[in-house]
Amino acid sequence: MPLALWALTLSAFAIGTTEFVIVGLIPTIAASLGVSVPSAGLLVSLYALGVAVGAPVLTALTGRVPRKQLLLGLMALFTIGNLVAWMAPNYPALMAARVLTGLAHGVFFSIGSTIATSLVSKEKAASAIALMFTGLTVALVTGVPLGTFIGQHFGWQATFLAVSLLGIVAIVGSAILVPSNIAGSPPSSLLTQLAVLKKPRLLLVYAMTTLGYGGSFIAFTYLAPILQEVAGFAAGTVSLVMLVYGVSVAAGNIWGGKLADRKGPVRALQIVFALLALVLLALTFTAPSKPLVLLTVLAWGAVAFGNVPGLQVYVVQRAERDAPQAVDVASGLNIAAFNVGIALGAWGGGLIVAKLGLMATPPIGALIVVGAFALTTLAGWLDRRDGVPAKLAAGRVVATH
Repeated sequence: MPLALWALTLSAFAIGTTEFVIVGLIPTIAASLGVSVPSAGLLVSLYALGVAVGAPVLTALTGRVPRKQLLLGLMALFTIGNLVAWMAPNYPALMAARVLTGLAHGVFFSIGSTIATSLVSKEKAASAIALMFTGLTVALVTGVPLGTFIGQHFGWQATFLAVSLLGIVAIVGSAILVPSNIAGSPPSSLLTQLAVLKKPRLLLVYAMTTLGYGGSFIAFTYLAPILQEVAGFAAGTVSLVMLVYGVSVAAGNIWGGKLADRKGPVRALQIVFALLALVLLALTFTAPSKPLVLLTVLAWGAVAFGNVPGLQVYVVQRAERDAPQAVDVASGLNIAAFNVGIALGAWGGGLIVAKLGLMATPPIGALIVVGAFALTTLAGWLDRRDGVPAKLAAGRVVATH
């Protein structure tokens, strides 16, 4: 694999770290800025909202910008956003910084696959994309726990400074290693993207994605407060628990992909959503016990992101039938649906914490995931009615987040 791919992978690692590290720092940020825990949780929502809006809108608006220039500009925007977060004197400034970095995130992953595949021969395209997105997985395993540790011992501002330095390294690496003559296909217009949203079966998939992720993030956003206030872990131990979660997520992604290959996406999603709902419900009862909550977090990681391969395969399958002229657009909009789910889940979780308390988030999250299971079952029934094979092969899949 060319060295330029490693520059993209480093960029993905930095972006993945800044997206999820906030979860481990919510109690620290809330105490530092004098805001409530639910208010600090909104920082997750605002970032995800920036991704959801930025991916389709800014990708369409920047279609004529040369790919390398756009890549460097996005990483510069990302780095500036994290520097603003590092220097943020108050909560509103930190909110603005999160939106800014979220906008860069959305467009980066929209163009990242195109750049990655242009760097290698056609038969290595899938491996190139997989390598780039390894950065996200590694961020969950190492970047988030390390960023949480830095934030808890040196102040949350230090975490954003560290991520900014990663962004600078990624910019330098991309400037040196990524070629300037990358061919980029102009993205679809906003009108084309809106046309995809008129397809009922694709809307059903987006609803599955939103509920599945939203239900999980109702509780996951407030995992650090649960670990500290209910389980009794010291603040410094939270980073180790996040490490356990990240390792489990990495294994769960692989497991979810193999499950979707073996059973077809709909059946795989039913299994993953059912297990996710059970894990969230179990957290309601295991949270007061340190050993049991650790086991629950380990199980949670294994299923929390295990739905990504199935959802991405399924949206491509449906798009090839319902909107064959806009398969890539349909896949990209599913990424927006992931982040809409994260935004709504973190926001809804904040309301639940404020009204009902921390430990109301796991069972309510489980109930929302049951909704995703029900929609998935409906989608399977509609497929059988229409004579669609359960294991229909999908031609193009981009498993991103």
